[in-house]
Amino acid sequence: MFMEKENARKQTLEQLHERRKQVVRLHKKAMGVMQIVSLTGLSHPGVRACIDLFEVGGWPAIRPALRGRTPGLGRALSAAQEEDIQRIIIDKRPEQLKMDFFLWSRAAVGQLIEQEYGIKLHVRSIGKYLKRWGFTPQKPIKRAYEQNPEAVQAWLAGEYPGIEQRARMEGAEIHWGDETALVNTDVRGRSFAPAGKTPVAKTIGSTRHKLSMIATVTNQGKTRWMIIDDAFDADKLIELLAALIKDAGKKVFLILDNLRVHHSKVVKTWVAERQAQIELFSLPSYSPELNSEERLNADLKQEMGKRVPVRTKARLREAANEHMAMLDSTPERVMAYFQDQRVRYAA
Repeated sequence: MFMEKENARKQTLEQLHERRKQVVRLHKKAMGVMQIVSLTGLSHPGVRACIDLFEVGGWPAIRPALRGRTPGLGRALSAAQEEDIQRIIIDKRPEQLKMDFFLWSRAAVGQLIEQEYGIKLHVRSIGKYLKRWGFTPQKPIKRAYEQNPEAVQAWLAGEYPGIEQRARMEGAEIHWGDETALVNTDVRGRSFAPAGKTPVAKTIGSTRHKLSMIATVTNQGKTRWMIIDDAFDADKLIELLAALIKDAGKKVFLILDNLRVHHSKVVKTWVAERQAQIELFSLPSYSPELNSEERLNADLKQEMGKRVPVRTKARLREAANEHMAMLDSTPERVMAYFQDQRVRYAA
């Protein structure tokens, strides 16, 4: 009685491997090929090939090879070309390459590949390449054209590490500071509504109230703030600096952006007379993404925008103070600002 022949291509690699081991064991018992064919249900060529493999390479030789196309086989781009394209996307913007794109879309990447190597790919193939490279569509960081990349690199690699080292040596506390405006007509976030029916947010109308706030944060979760009715000026900054010195009980290193008031003569004179208590440092110009306090401003405005718009300046101040007091009591939320990849250098 003969067994029905099995189709090896329908077996898993593990099943086929077991079958081959069975063939070898029977062969080692001095059974003939046709007898093994009868007992195993495998074809004569399959049994003969398995025995030949074993005779040449032993047990390792009968392990089935992986099926399917070899990874990378048939791709339009070589490995070196793929690396070049990835590096260009990371290092350059399309406009720097004289391309008519503002961001790296699949169409832009396709044009780049055709421009560099004369290879025209379907947009779906470009998407597969990007996915394989680990590239995902992301909301870009807005960065001013005036920003100096060399100055940013110098800050990250030299200036800030130097400030950090001095702070440890002198027992100083590093603060990041910034100003922001608060208005009672700022509605943010999203609201659910039936598809095709955009929700309407009722605003206050002409009763618009505005306040200013200057605040600081530390990577230990401390936040300090001052809300101002009038325009922010040198006197208000000095008032905050004095409060920081008094509150910290140690020397303060305050990192600010390059707003003109920060460099005013009256502020410089005041700070120079208190060098043992406070020093000011400036971020590179046009680099707000390096300031961790910016995350606090975004947090505050996001929260304020979710509330029912307030109708008086007093209520606006109260709402801002409520949120800031919550941050003051939850330092872990403030510390989380420093986990943003753009300010993680300061964590």
